[in-house]
Amino acid sequence: MNKIGLIIKREYITRVSNKRFILTTFLIPVVFFIFIAGSTFFAINSREEVKVAVVNDPGYLKQNMKDDAGSVVFSYSDKVDSTNYLQQKFDAILYPIEKNGALQNDLISKKQIGFEAKKHIEKELNKAYENHLLLENGIDKNTLDSIANLTEEKVTLTNMVSDDSGKAKEANTGIAYAIGFGSGFLIYITMFIFGAMVMRGVAEEKTNRIAEVIVSSCKPFELMMGKIVGIAGVGLTQLLLWIVLMTVISSSLSAFIPADTYHQFQNMQAGQQAMGDAGTNATAFKLLQAKTALTNSVNWFVIIGCFLFYFLGGYLFYAAIFAAIGSVINEDPQEAQALMMPITMPIIFAFVILQSVLANPGSSLGVWTSIIPFTSPIIMMGRIPFGVPNTVPYWQLAASMLSLIGGFILTTWFAGKIYRTGILMYGKKVTWKEMIRWSFRKN
Repeated sequence: MNKIGLIIKREYITRVSNKRFILTTFLIPVVFFIFIAGSTFFAINSREEVKVAVVNDPGYLKQNMKDDAGSVVFSYSDKVDSTNYLQQKFDAILYPIEKNGALQNDLISKKQIGFEAKKHIEKELNKAYENHLLLENGIDKNTLDSIANLTEEKVTLTNMVSDDSGKAKEANTGIAYAIGFGSGFLIYITMFIFGAMVMRGVAEEKTNRIAEVIVSSCKPFELMMGKIVGIAGVGLTQLLLWIVLMTVISSSLSAFIPADTYHQFQNMQAGQQAMGDAGTNATAFKLLQAKTALTNSVNWFVIIGCFLFYFLGGYLFYAAIFAAIGSVINEDPQEAQALMMPITMPIIFAFVILQSVLANPGSSLGVWTSIIPFTSPIIMMGRIPFGVPNTVPYWQLAASMLSLIGGFILTTWFAGKIYRTGILMYGKKVTWKEMIRWSFRKN
């Protein structure tokens, strides 16, 4: 055990003190928030206004179709046609034709219209034709609109999830979906990154003949376990630092919200003020609402605790196999890719089905793939944000954790046998068939 401890210490200190580790640890959270802020900024400010000329109006489009500020502007003129609309400073020309009880429309443009602009034009055309049909049948559209606006204000739906004691708590499916997908994606990426790090480290030591020197003073299994646990410590350290840094950065964003906005938001939460009465920045209110929802509707203690477990469990389960692959690689990159394929397929499969599981976290597919250790780190972290024990019963969580622990012990045992033979074998291409035979060898 003392030798394993020395190897763990060497791996951990060597990698943590590396400049690359320090830069990625502190820069990634900053880059992450800059990316989100920049994407939001450009999405808002990069909208291009499309000017559409409507010709041959049947008589009801102008009264019913509304512009979308900064996106689509309608203009009605009989002097514009397909030959001169560009000279008239229009981006497109719309030809509506009533035929066989339907409204057929041709939109002609020099270049393809953007998705959002096309979607708005279609929506306005549908609304205008609907209003026209209502009037033809003697229905007052203004009365229907007033009733629709009234029901939108008076009818609300809140999903309350109750436990066995009958105590109910508000659930937010959108937040659970986002956290589940983010957690699953992060584990998916880290298993690839740190698993490849183990494989590359073992392969480099073998190629440079360093492994021969180390194995002369310790057992191959001790070397493999020291490397796996040492890199696990590096990954855990980086992950915890990311959580702390992201929490600090997220909290600092609240400092830019004025005090009077906080006061009005608190009044709104207490029911003393309606959202429509707030005379402050709507964006600030949305940020405060999102922060409140994340705080109140999410059990962060359970999510963070389970995330750390599945991060370490998933890494350890696959790292032993990656280490075994690294021990049989010589200097051919194609050899490494061929041997990695069977190991990476379950990880990729888990991420592919993650979205289906998030759509129905209680399905049989979600239950079984969250228990099988090959897919459980990604799938179970996608299900947990939807609620424990409501969506994920305690027995399923316990079965998943125990199977992952058992899977790690088995993969480490078999990988250790492969590692012991492969780390000192040079100049021969090894197949999976040979590696499996080594893993079942008694001595």
